[in-house]
Amino acid sequence: MIAKLIAWLGGALFVASLALTAWWYFVASGRPAPFAGWPAVAVDALLVTGFAFHHSLFARDSVKGRLTGIRPTLLRSSYVWVASVLLIAVLLFWRPIGATIYAVDGFRAGLHAAVQAVGIALIARAVSGLDPLELAGIRHVDANSRPEPLQIAGPYRFVRHPLYTGWMIALFGTAHMTGDRLAFATLTSLYLVIAMPWEERALRKSFGAEYDRYAERVRWRVLPFVY
Repeated sequence: MIAKLIAWLGGALFVASLALTAWWYFVASGRPAPFAGWPAVAVDALLVTGFAFHHSLFARDSVKGRLTGIRPTLLRSSYVWVASVLLIAVLLFWRPIGATIYAVDGFRAGLHAAVQAVGIALIARAVSGLDPLELAGIRHVDANSRPEPLQIAGPYRFVRHPLYTGWMIALFGTAHMTGDRLAFATLTSLYLVIAMPWEERALRKSFGAEYDRYAERVRWRVLPFVY
């Protein structure tokens, strides 16, 4: 009962952290302000690095083994709890950078909005085949149970990580690029690029030759003909 409560609270925190991120990026980070200087950029880079370190730590088999030994049903929930808290901390302690890189309006702003809509739609399509309760750490999947089928349909036919592609399109596609938005988009995208090989190693461990065949067929990880 307590484990279920912890898992559901973690799922609620996960949703709240995503909602806060959307509000921060689309509203708070677009407020006009003078450039605060490079120290602010350095602090924000350290915040995102701390979030990324958590991901790499939980990706280690030794850490997974220890957490599974303590409470197997809370392995995914523990990851979701920590990730959500760290994401909220990044936003709360973010040092405003300020400055306007560019700003467009009229027809060009409409084009940028369309690009961002494509990115958001790509994210939605990429996660549509995933179990939302498992993703949020609410449903426990036993290590000996059969894994979810490998996602190879829809946008997965063109890139192996369409969710990340959609994230980058949505963030970099803004019609009003401020220093905060550029830093957040760049830092989080860099984190995703670095994390992709780690994630693919886990996928190869889960799906074996099936994933190898998929990777041979779909060469590009996030951007066709580039990477």
